Amino acid sequence: MKDNARRAEIVRDTKETHIKLFLDLDGGQVSVDSGIGFFDHMLELLGYHSGFGLEVECKGDTRVDGHHSVEDVGIALGKALSEAIGDKRGIARYATSFIPMDESLAAVSVDFSGRPYLVFNADFSASKVGEFDLELVEEFFRAVATYGGITLHVNLLYGSNNHHKAEAVFKAFARAISAAVKIVSDKVPSSKGMLE
Repeated sequence: MKDNARRAEIVRDTKETHIKLFLDLDGGQVSVDSGIGFFDHMLELLGYHSGFGLEVECKGDTRVDGHHSVEDVGIALGKALSEAIGDKRGIARYATSFIPMDESLAAVSVDFSGRPYLVFNADFSASKVGEFDLELVEEFFRAVATYGGITLHVNLLYGSNNHHKAEAVFKAFARAISAAVKIVSDKVPSSKGMLE
């Protein structure tokens, strides 16, 4: 597989957001500016712990709230993942990662099946971390799963600190997708011979 088949650039322009996202599954720099501090932190962790090159610029209507920016970045990332892996030839396809963050433990399982589905079991004891609405964590992953064609199970097993809980989830997702897109063969990982 050629290196350039493992990169994608997505530009998304709506009345609510302007997003430019670059993804390289084989590495590169991580640079994030979403206009939402805590979300930047989570995306930086995602880039670093996946080993991907990830560059995100988002200008959104944060005067309303962070919802459109977070969801639309999720849409752009899902599209980029789908485009970068192409026909999925050679990838591992499945992966699960357990990640502790101090007292918190998250488990994320992914299947690059082409069938979008999200199971999200994560409870937060507050509505916000800083100015970030924690309900947007689920919206972000729903958008990634839907537009990436990913079956995604997110399970926050336990924890007490909401920052730590969100961080464990993002890191576990990063490690899981990194393992799932690794090239392990020269075949499409499906008994059907294709994944859509």
